[in-house]
Amino acid sequence: MRFKGLDLNLLAALDVLLECRSVSRAADVLNLSQPAVSAALGRLRTFFGDELLTTHGKRMYPTAYAEALMPQVKDCLRGVELMISSSTMFDPATSQRTFRIIASDYVIVAAIVPLIARLVDIAPAVRLEMVLPNEVSIDHIAQGKADLLVTPEDFTSSDLASDLLYEEHHVIAGWAENPVFKAPLTEEDVMSAGHVGVAMGNARLSVFSDRHFAVLGKDRKVEVTTASFTTVPWLLKDTMRLAVMHERLARTMSDFFPIKYAPLPFEIPPMRQMMQFHTTRRSDAGLTWLRDELRRSAS
Repeated sequence: MRFKGLDLNLLAALDVLLECRSVSRAADVLNLSQPAVSAALGRLRTFFGDELLTTHGKRMYPTAYAEALMPQVKDCLRGVELMISSSTMFDPATSQRTFRIIASDYVIVAAIVPLIARLVDIAPAVRLEMVLPNEVSIDHIAQGKADLLVTPEDFTSSDLASDLLYEEHHVIAGWAENPVFKAPLTEEDVMSAGHVGVAMGNARLSVFSDRHFAVLGKDRKVEVTTASFTTVPWLLKDTMRLAVMHERLARTMSDFFPIKYAPLPFEIPPMRQMMQFHTTRRSDAGLTWLRDELRRSAS
């Protein structure tokens, strides 16, 4: 299809070429031959009157004009994708849609694993693709690279739509043989022990519980830091260390690891786990179905 002289199929090729900066890699992504992608690049150069990608050494680099085009091309393709995905018709029993969800390993255990078990019966051809959160997660939702971000309310963006998934309490967990669990935990028990902490992503982002410990002026003795919540039980086993864990995760992991957990001896507020998505996706029937099913699984 042409629009004002431009074959719209070329926009998808341009997007991939500017991302890959390589004709051969773009051909692999587009599942086309290298000559076909080279021809597409030639037609794009003719239409826009610009080289778009120039070769320097063994690499290709976008021109200044191409750099300016990149966000416009992505917005255009995103608009088409939203138009298609926002159909009012969505039948989970027959849909072959893939949803990309940005969520921590804790959320995967608490809400997504139960849903996956049910998909076999309610949506056998629907696929879920999980991506761990990092410092660009919000950008990926805004750019349409992911459908849903599950994150604590403290970390949400006001630029995205939000729905509550569930509320979560935190507990103190430790090795089942740790004598500290033989009596009700005290604040001294918690603050005098060594702890396992969690920091997320390349930027080592703090987690909800750390923020609220800081607000209370409580400084834990973190002896070990891990990048994922589900590795914490491994680091508690056979040690006297403790960890602040989500109650849902501690309950699930105690079925597989020799750990115990108890209520915190002081109060931090419940964590409101939110689902964030692009504001234009409110009418997306498929995404609405997914949010409803996640809430059902998490309950």
